[in-house]
Amino acid sequence: MPEITCEMPQYNPPCQEIRTILENHKTVAIVGLSPKPERDSHKVGKYLKDHGYRIVPVNPGQKEILGEKCYPNLKAIPFPVDVVDIFRRSEAVPPIVDHAVEMGARVVWMQLGIVHNLAAEKAREAGLDVVMSKCIKIEHMNMLRE
Repeated sequence: MPEITCEMPQYNPPCQEIRTILENHKTVAIVGLSPKPERDSHKVGKYLKDHGYRIVPVNPGQKEILGEKCYPNLKAIPFPVDVVDIFRRSEAVPPIVDHAVEMGARVVWMQLGIVHNLAAEKAREAGLDVVMSKCIKIEHMNMLRE
């Protein structure tokens, strides 16, 4: 059985940088967006869409989620994406980060509980902002309260 490790983020941007990310980047590809309304990814996608973000579902098993065309992977998206929001296990993160870098995304966002420091370092070296183990919906709600 493989050893399970729980990484902690070595670095996350301060609150003001997260605010800037949320204010300036409005097209969000959500990798692992579920069509099931009870799933966190679905709730986050709906919230972002309801708050003026363009969401881009990425889920190979779906044609459409939340009224938006769904893509099987990041490479299939035919237009620029600002943020790649990841709802996948940590071990699935490195190739997603590679694709985010290749497609010219500006931000890699790993949801609550998702951390991959090596992939984050690679993204930062390529010029992307990286947020790990934070919920984009919660951070947006906090920004609105300030």
